[in-house]
Amino acid sequence: MVDESEVRRVVREAVERALGPEAASPAAAGAPATGAATRRVAIGSDHGGFALKEILKRAIADELGWAVHDCGTHSTDAVDYPDYAAAVAREVASGRCARGIVVDAAGIGSSMAANKIAGVRCALCHDDATAVNAREHNDANVMALGARVVQRGLATRLVRLFLATPFGGGRHERRVQKIMALERGAS
Repeated sequence: MVDESEVRRVVREAVERALGPEAASPAAAGAPATGAATRRVAIGSDHGGFALKEILKRAIADELGWAVHDCGTHSTDAVDYPDYAAAVAREVASGRCARGIVVDAAGIGSSMAANKIAGVRCALCHDDATAVNAREHNDANVMALGARVVQRGLATRLVRLFLATPFGGGRHERRVQKIMALERGAS
């Protein structure tokens, strides 16, 4: 398990690589540049991810200072994850939210559903490396988590990394454009 200082170091180095040393200051880390939705996160879950979603909502708002838009569900009553993953993805695709987080038991189904919405690049994350890579290399705008795969402390850390890590651009930009071209039906 990686300690908090190691996480901060990894994020600082990622920010420095992408934006330069001055952007890696604690005030700049994790803050998207401009716009009304730049510090707004859509979050949603099915019944299997409800408890973790509630924990993450508090951490995102209280610890990270981002506004949270809860797309549901609002209880542990059985529901279908595609409905909530799509709601989160639509908030991100529309620009009303800068990022999104979807949670179900394994994270797999919600990731699949979110990725069906045009403009969404949802990454299933389960450790520090996947959370940082999702943002830095793939410009992921939605993160999927499995409530039965990652415990709440790790999930909170992964969300923190996901929100703090900027897209690296450069050689990665071409690859992200190829992903988006696939979505448009280009081959």
